[in-house]
Formats: sequence, structure tokens, C-alpha cells
Amino acid sequence: MRGFVDNNLLLLMFSYLSSAVSSLYSSSCQLQGRFNLNGMHKTGDVILGGIFQINFFSADPDLTFTSEPQLPTCYGFDIIGLRQAQSMAFAIDEINRNSNLLPNVTLGYSLYDNCIQLRIGFRAALALVSGQEEEVTVEENCVGTPPVLGIVGDTTSSNSIAISTVLGLYRVPMVSYFATCSCLSDRQKFPSFFRTIPSDAFQVNAMIQILKHFGWTWAGLLISDDDYGVHAARSFHSDLGPADGGCLAYTEILPWGDDSAELKRIVDVMRKSTARVVIVFAHKTHMINLMKEVVRQNVTGLQWMASEAWASVDVLQTPHLMPYLGGTLGIAIRRGEIPGLRDFLLQIRPDLHHGNADGKSVVNQFWEHTFQCRFAPPPAGWVEAEGELCTGQEVIENVESELFDVSYLRPEYNVYKAVYALAYALDDMLQCEPGRGPFSNNTCAHLQRMEPWQLVYYLEKVNFTTTFGDQVSFDENGDALPIYDIINWVWLPDGRTKVQRVGEVKRSAFKGEELTLDEDKIFWNFESKQPPQSVCSESCPPGTRMATKKGEPECCFDCVPCSEGKISNTTDSMECTSCPEDFWSSPQRDHCVPKKTEFLSYHEPLGICLTSISLLGTLICVLVLGIFIHHHSTPIVRANNSELSFLLLVSLKLCFLCSLLFIGRPRLWTCQLRHAAFGISFVLCVSCILVKTMVVLAVFRASKPGGESSLKWFGAVQQRGTVLVLTSIQAAICTAWLVSASPVPHKNTQYHNDKIVYECVVGSTVGFAVLLGYIGLLAVLSCLLAFLAKNLPDSFNEAKHITFSMLIFCAVWVAFVPAYISSPGKYADAVEVFAILASSFGLLVALFGPKCYIILLRPERNTKKAIMGRCTTK
Repeated sequence: MRGFVDNNLLLLMFSYLSSAVSSLYSSSCQLQGRFNLNGMHKTGDVILGGIFQINFFSADPDLTFTSEPQLPTCYGFDIIGLRQAQSMAFAIDEINRNSNLLPNVTLGYSLYDNCIQLRIGFRAALALVSGQEEEVTVEENCVGTPPVLGIVGDTTSSNSIAISTVLGLYRVPMVSYFATCSCLSDRQKFPSFFRTIPSDAFQVNAMIQILKHFGWTWAGLLISDDDYGVHAARSFHSDLGPADGGCLAYTEILPWGDDSAELKRIVDVMRKSTARVVIVFAHKTHMINLMKEVVRQNVTGLQWMASEAWASVDVLQTPHLMPYLGGTLGIAIRRGEIPGLRDFLLQIRPDLHHGNADGKSVVNQFWEHTFQCRFAPPPAGWVEAEGELCTGQEVIENVESELFDVSYLRPEYNVYKAVYALAYALDDMLQCEPGRGPFSNNTCAHLQRMEPWQLVYYLEKVNFTTTFGDQVSFDENGDALPIYDIINWVWLPDGRTKVQRVGEVKRSAFKGEELTLDEDKIFWNFESKQPPQSVCSESCPPGTRMATKKGEPECCFDCVPCSEGKISNTTDSMECTSCPEDFWSSPQRDHCVPKKTEFLSYHEPLGICLTSISLLGTLICVLVLGIFIHHHSTPIVRANNSELSFLLLVSLKLCFLCSLLFIGRPRLWTCQLRHAAFGISFVLCVSCILVKTMVVLAVFRASKPGGESSLKWFGAVQQRGTVLVLTSIQAAICTAWLVSASPVPHKNTQYHNDKIVYECVVGSTVGFAVLLGYIGLLAVLSCLLAFLAKNLPDSFNEAKHITFSMLIFCAVWVAFVPAYISSPGKYADAVEVFAILASSFGLLVALFGPKCYIILLRPERNTKKAIMGRCTTK
């Protein structure tokens, strides 16, 4: 409370008030001192007190240290303060004329001027609760101005805090019409404080809703260095954040006095800040000083938001300041209508008989201020007014004064509601039926012996509706049902200014807090005529997340793209969420899409190529088989076991066809069948080759003396049996593999995070290795036997062709193993298909190519004579 009063003076006042208020609880007391205060009074059965700001400047008298200090001299007459005081007088007069409210009680009033100074306001409160007479007796009717039962006031939060702290000790009710500090809602500290104006907590919440409505996430906050500003800042910092609309770019404290250096620094911070919205919680005098520096530095392009303390101040709504303050959005006290108030104000007449004991009458001050006259004799210590003597006959109706402008009643409407709240509480108390009262032993309060705390009890339960249609009641903290008007300062084309209502914010018992804005009516003081952008960082679009910048407020952040596999589908997302297992993030990272599936497909070029080659090989096998069947009686077909040749062609056809099982999306049956078919087909093929090789060796041995017996082991039955046995072994291996650890389809995400690779897991690596090993064993054995028989003197010796085919076969499958292991996904299947096709074509070409050449192109060599002659020549 810098600049108001020191602690010693407060302690002195407190001790005085304690002794003064004790008059309410003792039979009599002696007044410790009298104060010369500006005021106006009216007698009645019950007196209500009021503290108003009639003057807004004071001059301290010289201190001599030899006599008691005198009160400061008040000057700078405030017409609005007088209108508020007269609103209370009108409300009391209206209640006295109302036969339904307090019908047998006449209300009076004692209203004092606080000169917007705590030390004067505190003295006014002391005078109200103790009276101004030298001795006050409770049992008898008081002489002069009696103590009040309730006080309407004070005008500022700081004054209300100090006064209500003391009045609360004695439960003297105080109903403020202008003190908004949220700290006054503390019922433990201020048990008898009420107010008809919403607290700063709701005002701050209303501003936060406006910030959120326009997307302003980066705002500056200027506060006055008093309870009003400090508690507002606390509410902002506790309620405002990215989730609620943003954060504060700077929080500056306006100096109490005209500290030009401090104001220069504050405005310089505003000019350099990136925040385009400036919220100011301060009183009129602070804003006047601040705007002087704003104009000096020519700081424009700001969107101002005004607290109720200066949102309706006329002195700031001038054409000179409109380039800077035009378009201001303000939180204003609810505007109301008070029928009959203007007629009441026009009846104001001076008190020509008013003495100087209680100071100068506020009505007389108005008269002097309006008509520039003076009353004789002038009160001692006051500056004498210029002009002639006031007669009281001046025609007030012809005076153009702001006093009579009742079109925008805001604080006056709160004063009106405060008076009626006290009146309704008093009326409820007087209607109490004896024996059914709320106090001890079901007693009621009596007008002659009424105590202030009894009125507090009824004030907490008051509930009524004004003629304007507003409901008035108090919650458990003494706060009225909150409602604010949202106003806009409009700069008209002709240079004039006006303040218009563009919305409201209120809290209802059923719907909670509601913000209503008519954006079409709002004047924006920018070239675009649109709301400004006031953000520290632009909103992060979907697909990104917010990353707070180190050392900066929470609303200053970078937009970091979501990593692969994560998305954010909202603006300003704090985190990126992972996609489900079978989904992946879109390129924009704003939604999940099904992962691409990868397998060796019939529709891709590689699959089409392999399928075509497989079918081509099968077709060639069919053609060769057809040729052999057609020429089955020719010597070259019959020369080397035609039955095994036919069986070998069938097995090669199966080898070509089994490669198709490796193409297409893996299924359980294809995974189980592909390796079994592959293994059995190739074993059948290699078994036929092995038997053919063994037959060649047996025939050669039979051609030698004593070797005829070897042929009996390689007859047709033995050949078929050998092939069957060798193939059955592979079938058994496949069966054991499928039963113990069957291959199954698998969705593999190891190769690519954004793809699902469908593949067949072999199940048992041992089973797969045994299958390949068995084929390899037969192939190596065939190769060795064919190599041994390659130089045998046969008329058509196939040993050379078998050796060549087996070398191709073994080379292909030896190269297959490392290529298969190192190939991921579908390429492993492609490698295996390629190995199958390559080895199959190698066998087909090496074994049947020369025969088909002779059959089709050299038929003259396909005779027994040619074959025998060739043998003879050789």
C-alpha cells in the first residue's frame, strides 16, 4: 500500500476503531477524536453508511511536529463520485416510499468522501461505526448521527481490504460496489464483506475466454502496484496457460507515482515485445500516466484489453488517444437502469445552513464546482471558490453536467443493488416471528437492540430481483452472481469516439460461464479491420508436436514433425501417438494408413516374369514328353530306359509347377505345401537320374565276361522300386517336418517399418536343412557316378549329359544358400524360385536337349544302324 499510510498510523487507527466499535457492545463510550470529513447525511430509524470518491486528489498539510497533524486537503471534484453517492441517496429515498419494503422503518444515510486515500477512507469508516458525538449511549436514542448498521463501499480494493479487516472483527457488514480483488473472497479474513461487483478472479477468467476466442496465446500484462493489480496477476498466472489460451509475454508493474524512468522502461518493453495484445489491470491515474509515455514513444499497433477500473474512463476516450487506444476491448461493470434517478438528481439543492464541524458538504462542493460560486463564510482550510455567492436559486436544469447523464449507469447500478441488499436483509430480519428465529433459543433480532452480526446472517441469505431484471444474491464467499459487459472503444470517421457494448460474460447457476460476443460490432484499430494475431509461436499443424523452447514461456515452442510411425491429428498437439501395429503414418504424419504389404505377387514384374518362366518350363516339359511319346519306338528313345525318361520329364514338370507355390500371398496351405512339393519333386527327379546312371554302369559291367549277373539287380521293377524308396524317404522327412514344426505364414516388420512383409517361416530350420541336404546328397552321388561312367563305350552314353546336368544342379543350389540367407522378404522367395527354375532348366536342357535335337533335326541318326555304326567307327 505504498503512498497511502505507514504502519504506525494504521495501528493507531486500529486501536481507535477498537475502542470506538466497542460502543456497540457497552452501555456508553467516550469519543477519542473527531474527524472533519466531507459528507452528506439524512436521519432515519436505521442509518446506512457510504464511502465514495468525491474528490480524487489530496494535499498533505505541513507537519510542525508541535501539534496534531491535520487531515489532507481534498480537491479535484469528481462528478461521477457524486453521482454514485446520490444513487445511494436515491435508493434509500425509493425504499422509504415503498410500502412493501421496510414499511414501518425509515432509512437514513451518512455518506463520506474518501478522496481516494486510505487514511481518509479509514477515518470515514471510524466515523460511521462510532458516530461523531462526544458520548454515545446505546440504551437511549442516540443524539446526532447514530452508528450505522451497514456500510456501502469502499471504492478501491486496497481501502476495502484495510477497512473490512477491522470491521470483520465486529461483524459489521460492508457491501462494496467497486472493490474487485479476489483476495476479498477469503471468508476467514473478511467474514462480513460482501460485494455487488464480480471479483477479479471472474474478470480474469472473462479475459482468458476472450483470449481463447480470438486465438491470442501471447499477451502482455501490466498491473498496478497494489492489491488490485497484484492479485489479478496471481489469477492470470494460475489460470492462464497453453491449454487455456496462452501465456504472458511480460508482467510489468505500473508505478504509483509519475515515475517517468520506470514508465519509459515499461513502454520500451511493450514496443519491443512480439505480443500484440496488452492487458492492463490498473486505475485511471495509472493509465493516464502510462498513455503519456505511449504517445511520446508513438507505440501503436497494439490491441488493449481494459480491466473494469479504466474500461469506461472518459478522460482516456479522446481523439488524441484514439490512434493508440482505439478498438480497446474492456471488461465493464454491468450496465443497469435506475428509473427516476435523473429526476432525483435534478432536485439537488445546496445546504445553506451547513456548518463546518463535519467538513464541507459534498452537495455544496458540487454547487461550487458547477456554478463557480462560493458559500459564505468559506470553510477554514479550503480553497475559496471563485465567483459570486451561491444563493441556491440557480437553475440546475439548464446546466450541462455529467451528473445527469444516466444512460450508462455501471458503478451506480452496483450501489443501487448494494443498498437494496441491505434493505432486503433488514426487512427479512424484522419479519422474524418471535420464538421461530434463527438465533439462540429461537430468538429474533430487534430493531432497538440489533447487532451487526445479525444483519450479516440475513445478508448472506438475501435473494431478490431488481427492476432491471438482474438477480441479486451472495454465495458463501460474499460474492454476487457475476456478470460483466464487454465493451469496445469505437473511433468514428468524424473523429469522435464512443463506447459500445459488444457482448457479455456471465455465470449462471445452471449453464456455468457463458461468453457472448457480437464480432460484427467490434471496431478493430488495424488496417485489416480484423482481429490481430498475437502468438509467440504459430500453431503447430497436424503432423507435428509442440516442443517448448528452453528458457522461454510454455507458449513459445517449435513445431517438431512426428517421427515415422507416429501421428498427431490435432492442432498444437503436445505428443505424437504411435500407429497400431498394422498401420503406418502418412507422409504428412496426420493420420495412420494401412502398411504396405510386400510379397512375391503375380501382379508385379518379378512375379510375372518368374510365373511366365515356370509355365514355359512346364510347357517345354509337356512338349518333350509329347515328342518322346510320339517317338517312343525310335532307337534313341528306347536306348536308355524310356520309362525313367518319361518319369523324369513328369518330375521336371512338377518342379516347374511347384515354383508357383512360392508366388502369391503366403497362406498356411501354401507355406506347408511349397517346400514339401519342392523337396519331393526334386528328389523324384534326382532319383530318376541316379537310377539312370546306375543302369548305365550296370550295362557296362554286364558287357564284360562274368558280369551278366549285375543286370538282374537293375531290372524295371528294381528301377521303379529304387526311385520309390528314395522318394519315400524325402516324403517321410517332409511329413516329420510338417508334424513337428510346420511352416506358417508370418507378417514380418523387421525389414521395413512401413511395410508388412508376408513370408513363410520355415518352422524348423533343421527340417529345412535335412530336406535340402537329402536332395544335395542324391545330386552329389549322381554326379560322382555319372562322372565315373562318362567315358564308357556305349552307343549313346548319357553319362556325359548327366554329369553336366548335375554340375549345373549343384552349382545352382550351392549358390542358392548364401543368396537365400541374405535376401529379405519376397526376394528370398524369388531366389528360391530362381534356383528351382534354373536347376530344372539345367536338367531339362542337359538331359533332353541332345535327344530332341536328333529326333527333330537329325532323324537320320535316330536309327539302330546309325547308333551301332557310330559305335563301330568309334
